[in-house]
Amino acid sequence: MSLEDSNTHCLTIHDSRTGKEHTVPIHDNYILAKDLAKIEIDDGILKKKLTILDRGFEHTACTESEITLIDGQRGEIRYRGIPIEDLFNNNDFEEVAHLMVWGHLPSDTEKMQTRGALNAAMVAPQAVMGTIASFPRDAETYPMLMAGLSAFVNADLESRQTRYSHKPVFHNQLDACDKALVRTLGNFASTVALVHCHKRNIKFTQPDPSRSMLSNLLHIMGMWSQPIEDCLNKLWILYCDHEMTNSTAIALHAGSALADPTSAAIASLCAAYGPLHCGAIELAYSGLEQIGHTRNVPAYIELVKQKKMRLFGYGHRIYKTKDPRMTLVERLIADNKDLVQDDPMLRIAFEIDRIANEEEYFTSRNLKANVDLLGCFLYTALGFDRDIIIPTMALSRLPGGMAHWRETQSQPIKLWRPLQVYTGPKYEHGEKALDAETLVDDSSVSSLELKEKGYVKGGKKRFSIKDAYNRLYIKATVAMVRV
Repeated sequence: MSLEDSNTHCLTIHDSRTGKEHTVPIHDNYILAKDLAKIEIDDGILKKKLTILDRGFEHTACTESEITLIDGQRGEIRYRGIPIEDLFNNNDFEEVAHLMVWGHLPSDTEKMQTRGALNAAMVAPQAVMGTIASFPRDAETYPMLMAGLSAFVNADLESRQTRYSHKPVFHNQLDACDKALVRTLGNFASTVALVHCHKRNIKFTQPDPSRSMLSNLLHIMGMWSQPIEDCLNKLWILYCDHEMTNSTAIALHAGSALADPTSAAIASLCAAYGPLHCGAIELAYSGLEQIGHTRNVPAYIELVKQKKMRLFGYGHRIYKTKDPRMTLVERLIADNKDLVQDDPMLRIAFEIDRIANEEEYFTSRNLKANVDLLGCFLYTALGFDRDIIIPTMALSRLPGGMAHWRETQSQPIKLWRPLQVYTGPKYEHGEKALDAETLVDDSSVSSLELKEKGYVKGGKKRFSIKDAYNRLYIKATVAMVRV
């Protein structure tokens, strides 16, 4: 159903400022912000529209989508209308990624065609390999990924054209979108493998056209075995998309400016490494290491309850019950128990989870272990070093992000440009701002004196428009002379 459909229900709003009543249509349990913006107040000079302030967009939907449904109250996730449990049980990651992007499970022919295109995009140009090789082997993984992906953008003619073409390269051009997003997926996989190999002094080998993207990634990284591929083929399904996450929203924010998909993925990666997003996983690991042993968990929990420590990797804004992916991750852990049972961090995590399920402090706040955190223990048990886990998880999420990017490219162009509520100094009607010939120094002129003269004072020093212009003109002239 479109945002514009069905308005059989409505809100009736009484504005106490004006005494007017306004009717706002309800569309399938949401309202349009533009309908609220019709509520105005007239101060005699200007009409001011009602603005919604929602820090963190906790109660605001920014787009409409047919891709992923999350019901946090019932504990359900559906990809394109299919329960995630069904996909986990009956499909592999390649098939689910195809479903996310193109809306249907692939035929055998479609699967092989997409595989071939992805593997071709994994072949790294020399410029990309040289960019990553220029980093010290002990460099941070995150900036190496950013640099490698940026080098891929520079090597891609179509991506570069988005900066110079007056005609949109991707908007309403789904064939171009499809080719570009496949290149983005392959480029991202190649970058992850290159960074892993460079940091460990492993020779980079080009992908085998007959293998899946996941299989090629593992082979290039020197980590392939059939049990590892089988495990990740299922785990990646659970991470393939999670609706409008922070990083997905950032990708769409960039995409709304008609950026190419790899640049949108780079923007998404910047957000993902923040400590309140995927970066929380690294902090959670550090927290578990600090605990050290299961016997120390009760004392640590008490510090959390006293707000002296923070429990990273637990709790989620969306879910009011158990994350449905958690049961499936627990199945994978059980299937690989020979690998994970000796992991001391996993034992600590399970002990925290046990206490969290019993303590009123946690149950009343719906604080449960985050599925991303538990999934990480599978990575460590399978032999992945911590520095490469987040990049690998980001790669598994990328098909969902690209599906959202593709979807928005077929919708009307709308540059995302949020509003703000200004809270700084301002003057009321009847007062005058300082004119172009007035220069006021706060140390010598009081606010009362300015008020009596009809001016408003704010900040440490108020310069005139003319003075500011002259200062900028002189700086610009000096800069030109230096050049």
